[in-house]
Amino acid sequence: MAAHWDDLCGRRPPSEMSWYQDEPTVSLSLLEALRATKEQPVVDVGGGASVLVDRLLDLSFGDVSVLDVSSTSLAHARRRLGERAEGVHWIHEDVLTWRPQRRYGIWHDRAVFHFLVEEEQRSAYLAALRTALTADGRVVIGTFTGDGPRQCSGLPVLGYDPGGLAAVFGPEFEVVERRREVHHTPGGAEQPFT
Repeated sequence: MAAHWDDLCGRRPPSEMSWYQDEPTVSLSLLEALRATKEQPVVDVGGGASVLVDRLLDLSFGDVSVLDVSSTSLAHARRRLGERAEGVHWIHEDVLTWRPQRRYGIWHDRAVFHFLVEEEQRSAYLAALRTALTADGRVVIGTFTGDGPRQCSGLPVLGYDPGGLAAVFGPEFEVVERRREVHHTPGGAEQPFT
């Protein structure tokens, strides 16, 4: 899987990738709705070259980690951040096989979960999340909606409505807020997210 993402992310700059956002407005708004504090350790799962890490640093979050299977994406973000990259924990791992060595108060994932089309993939993801999350931890998940794309970046995807997504995570998680966002890709396509 790493080779697929490294190849894809090595062909074009991050700003031309379908998932690119100039500003992670919805993610930041959801973190605010969850009353995330700047003292809580954050892990951005699949964060790669996303600018969320930049904004979290701008907002003085003191303990930020970015996990991605693609070393190419992580390298893009490190170059963009320059010296500020030294203040970030970079984790080059596949979330499905990752064994977290610490706990996080905030788990953020915008666009990894919908690639998990097999039950065992979702189970591995949830196992990593449960191991990594503090008892009072908060989770932000962004996936394609049920009426969204069926394929992305050459791979099949699985979409969710808010109730379906909550059911996958189970009763141990309390849903604080649900949103639908229509993401406009750099190429002009619309991708609805839950």
